[in-house]
Amino acid sequence: MRVSQPAVDHFPFDVWSSLVARHSRNPSRSLLLYGSPMGHQPLREAVADYLRTARAVRCEADRIMVVSGSQQALEVSARVLLDPRDKVWIEEPGYSGARDVLAVAGASLVPVPVDGEGLDVAAGIARCPQARAAYVTPSHQYPLGMTLSASRRLQLLDWAQRSGAWILEDDYDSEYRYESLPIAALQGLDRDSRVIYIGTFSKVLFPALRLGYIVIPADLVARFAAVREAMDIFPPTLLQAALADFIGEGHFGRHLRRTRQLYRERRGVLVEALRNDLGDVLDVIGSEAGMHLVATLPPGSHDRQISARAARQGLWVMPLSACYLGEAARPGLVLGYGGTDVSEIPGAVRRLRQVVLQSPSSP
Repeated sequence: MRVSQPAVDHFPFDVWSSLVARHSRNPSRSLLLYGSPMGHQPLREAVADYLRTARAVRCEADRIMVVSGSQQALEVSARVLLDPRDKVWIEEPGYSGARDVLAVAGASLVPVPVDGEGLDVAAGIARCPQARAAYVTPSHQYPLGMTLSASRRLQLLDWAQRSGAWILEDDYDSEYRYESLPIAALQGLDRDSRVIYIGTFSKVLFPALRLGYIVIPADLVARFAAVREAMDIFPPTLLQAALADFIGEGHFGRHLRRTRQLYRERRGVLVEALRNDLGDVLDVIGSEAGMHLVATLPPGSHDRQISARAARQGLWVMPLSACYLGEAARPGLVLGYGGTDVSEIPGAVRRLRQVVLQSPSSP
């Protein structure tokens, strides 16, 4: 089970069902025949409008490709941009799902440390100045939660422009910030068309929807479309049509506002419970945004053992060390709260305390 589950029980399935039924009862001919490898045009237009307004992304509908989530977005991007053994910067610690896709594509992964300002671009340049690409989560670093600073953003874009590298920007849960307004996308600062912008509806709607998108530089659209057509011809159309209506009729915006308040409340309850029950053991970081946070453990702790013991108690936590490609710099736990009801959080934290305080040799 993944730790960053959304609150699917708060999704407006009555509205969604009516939209799906609308297109299922009397579908247009275009919904039943072969479609564009770029995706359903009305959805692409709705996504472009949303991204320009909410994320300051520079895009038009003809540069947006609909994909089945961020994993496929990375797979398509890797097939277009990378050759086997090309070197790619990845954040350390970072998202293991991205590491897996890039590794399967034959890339040579170069872990680059993150600090309080996000990806350490200078360290990346020192380690591998001629990398072909960099995978980053600048708005909400996964898993530690910091935001890539303005100076680092400019430094990263400058490196990409000078070296001819690509930046894969994964904006996986940027809609949820609790202490400030949403951070604008890195792509909006890109004047040299070096950023491939990736987004997903898995976190804001529900994971089984399997819909995401890529914003592609104009001169690469034909190459992306050719690769996508070779992979699976085009994405399924029915749910794209329903989602286009869901966005266009305002349901998406209302759902975002409701869940933003819901996750803010759950985040607050979890942080308070951790400080009350485990404040002498854990340090909470990265709680300002998203649907998860990290609780670091004392040096020498075995976070994988703790995670395994927690699972046996019905608690789903991920060891922070699993997010490192190399040796983990610190042990910790990644805790999701999006899919957990407020009433369940204090008791779950008390159970977690018992797990954390067990001796390493305990079963």
